Amino acid sequence: MNRPLTVALVSEHASPLAVLGGVDAGGQNVHVAALAGALADLGHRVVVHTRRDRAGSPEEVAMRPGVVVHHVPAGPPRPVPKDRLLPYMDEFGDHLARYWTRRRPDIVHSHFWMSGLAALRGARHLGLPVAHTYHALGTVKRRHQGHEDSSPAQRIGLESHLGRTATRVIATCSDEVSELLAMGVPTDRVRIVPCGVDPDRFSPQGDVAPRSAPHRLLMVGRLVARKGGATALEALARLPDTELVIAGGPPADRLDADPECRRLRALAVEHGVADRLVLLGGVPNTRMPALLRSADLVVCPAHYEPFGIVPLEAMACGVPVVATAVGGHLDTVADGRTGLLVPSGSGAALAAAAARLLGDHRLRRDFGAAGRRRVLASYSWERVAASTERIYREAVRPHPVAPDPQARTAAPSGGL
Repeated sequence: MNRPLTVALVSEHASPLAVLGGVDAGGQNVHVAALAGALADLGHRVVVHTRRDRAGSPEEVAMRPGVVVHHVPAGPPRPVPKDRLLPYMDEFGDHLARYWTRRRPDIVHSHFWMSGLAALRGARHLGLPVAHTYHALGTVKRRHQGHEDSSPAQRIGLESHLGRTATRVIATCSDEVSELLAMGVPTDRVRIVPCGVDPDRFSPQGDVAPRSAPHRLLMVGRLVARKGGATALEALARLPDTELVIAGGPPADRLDADPECRRLRALAVEHGVADRLVLLGGVPNTRMPALLRSADLVVCPAHYEPFGIVPLEAMACGVPVVATAVGGHLDTVADGRTGLLVPSGSGAALAAAAARLLGDHRLRRDFGAAGRRRVLASYSWERVAASTERIYREAVRPHPVAPDPQARTAAPSGGL
């Protein structure tokens, strides 16, 4: 029997303890928290290293049995936008080196490119293997955002270096693999393990949030333009008797000061749907299952999406998804079986797909049931953690072992 591992997860800006919905708090926070917990359930000891962003934060917090969150003193003890954190990564990495000298892990798994840089710096003199998950790639962000991309200029070059240096690169979807190979990341270092979802918390059974409109579309995510809120509003204008609820962003009492919130409200007035747009602000994760169950459809109109956990959460709740045919959506949403995929940026296509499902209760029910089966078959965190563990052991062992076929499969085949 394999011995338990001591695992160091490095997530410089995305703390597993964060409240979701802020500018830099989203899918990565969920991923790191859930992966840490699932690895602990397999018997491993996990320490999550994240940047201290509050002066009063304790050095360590026990998140749950088997998981400790370590607040790394790198940069000022206050929130800093993630795109401005690069100058503090040497300090972060040096602190990790001191910590790991005293409490040596078996494997380091970094999340997001700056975490990868800090992890490599901390691990290099200790001979520790480093697995890396990007969560998002600078090449993709630059392609879609152009001059609006606020990433540091060095990002793309440093990401390429990281991919060529890490022991293993864990991609979350097949679309990402193509990007990694184009960046020069060696094929034999790349493995695929999708993100996951907790099918016990996110299930068709349970409380349902109240609603008033005959039909409800729900969109969940950070309030940033790339998530496609403008496309959703364009679609809403073509869907009578339907409300669009958007969950994400700052708390409700601070929405008025949020630039994207103001933009979406202005667009809603332009489209004549201001009375059918509901902006909830950041919603605690505990309330999310009930909110998802209240929707007829979950719409995910992002212009690009490195993976996207929201479709999985919706599918786990038995709610069909209409999503753009980009990134991780191409793997997770089985087009015509668990939801519908539409071109990015087309409000007309989004509206047509939504109208098809809103007008057919049986089809919505069938898609929802198929989505639930797909999640149970391929996307539970237990399954994700087991595949990740296999890669860890592959990286730790002095001799290569045959990679786990499941971990290399980008688009799970079963589950419908």
